[in-house]
Amino acid sequence: MTANAIKHDNRIKETLGSRIFNVINAILLLFLCVLTLYPMWYCLVASFTATSYLSAHQGIMLLPHVVTTSAYRLAFTHPLLLSGYKNILIILLVSLPINILLTLFTGYFLASKNVLLKPVIQFLIMFTMFFNGGMIPIYLNIRDLGIYNTLWSLILPGAISVYTCIICRTAIQAVPESLTESAYLDGANDLVIVFRITLPLIMPTIAVLLLYYGVGHWNAWFPASIYLQDNNKLPIQNIMRSILIANSNLLNSSGSEMDRVDDFAETIKYSTIILTTVPVLCIYPFLQKFFVKGVMVGAVKG
Repeated sequence: MTANAIKHDNRIKETLGSRIFNVINAILLLFLCVLTLYPMWYCLVASFTATSYLSAHQGIMLLPHVVTTSAYRLAFTHPLLLSGYKNILIILLVSLPINILLTLFTGYFLASKNVLLKPVIQFLIMFTMFFNGGMIPIYLNIRDLGIYNTLWSLILPGAISVYTCIICRTAIQAVPESLTESAYLDGANDLVIVFRITLPLIMPTIAVLLLYYGVGHWNAWFPASIYLQDNNKLPIQNIMRSILIANSNLLNSSGSEMDRVDDFAETIKYSTIILTTVPVLCIYPFLQKFFVKGVMVGAVKG
């Protein structure tokens, strides 16, 4: 028999029931995709639509009507929106290296064997995953440390997550012990093993952790509303929340400016949503392949 004939004989014949299942499954998945993507598409369309049309026409909207870009121009000229972007970028640039280093060291410790007092320290680390001091003690601690009303109050308290440490530990445990043992025999210490052996081998997991931490910092608005007093120190999510919920209280209060805001009250809400979500949506496709590899670490055991 030829190779094509063998290949043809080895194919599994698709039954009528499996075809019906595939069709229904495809329709269901397509419906879920539309259901998931439509809210984002609606925000994009509404951000280019005049407020007068949005107020008069409720319901599904597939294309922009009475197209205008005034809301985007007004948003880009607003000083608090630009300062919000600047603050969140500073938070990300400072906090992400701290997050990854602390998570890497903690994961390496949890994955190590024959470490002094490891059960006790591991219990204390896991204990913080389920219990904490509460909002008031954390607030008093931040105030006494002298970082109240500074960006450090958004960086240091959430510098490490036990959940991400567990993910990192699982990835490190998948590294063959023979590599670390041979490194010890060659005279390498733990720092050399962490940065020259362990870190390069778990880069997909590190990419996932960067995404977790980055999205967490990007979406965090509650800590800033507690620990920051100056509006020019607020990150972008707090500015967006003020525009969406507080009826644009953070916008300039001069008469002519407020008239412009009232003219685009609804449109500027949707344009602000787009401006604050697009950066994350643009970064995710580049990390997607690492994300799939990272979340599958430890899922299959040989």
